[in-house]
Amino acid sequence: MGLPDNKVNDIKTIGTIHDIGKIVIDTSILEKVEPLTKEEREIIQNHSSIGSRMLSSTHEYTRLAPGVLHHHESIDGTGYPNNLKGEQIPLESRIIAVADAFDAMISPRPYKNSVMSMEEAAQELKRCSGTQFDSKIVEIFINKVFDKL
Repeated sequence: MGLPDNKVNDIKTIGTIHDIGKIVIDTSILEKVEPLTKEEREIIQNHSSIGSRMLSSTHEYTRLAPGVLHHHESIDGTGYPNNLKGEQIPLESRIIAVADAFDAMISPRPYKNSVMSMEEAAQELKRCSGTQFDSKIVEIFINKVFDKL
């Protein structure tokens, strides 16, 4: 994407810590196999705000807080926590959203019975491109990073 090294390093760090707010969520919710209740879903959705506040509390990591806060925003404005749309969403968050979703699709999780192949996950990213995900980032991810299709 032609980003400067310091921006790439920040994105790598955000990718590593984007779910840090989950540290305060009870594991019975995080590992629940059954569908979440409305209240449990709200608790889970607060993890990005919690993580952002944690990072904002230290001078060294304040710059990373917006990337963590907005990593569940959707490009069409239907995400959380602020229903941001398009380029209102920080670039870092838009990149993490694609990478995190891909990882979730191809990795085992307590709440799902199967994982997708890499090809199936790439197709799902394409399907959600322009609604959940930034189309340009999905295209770059598939064409440059995931050079299988």
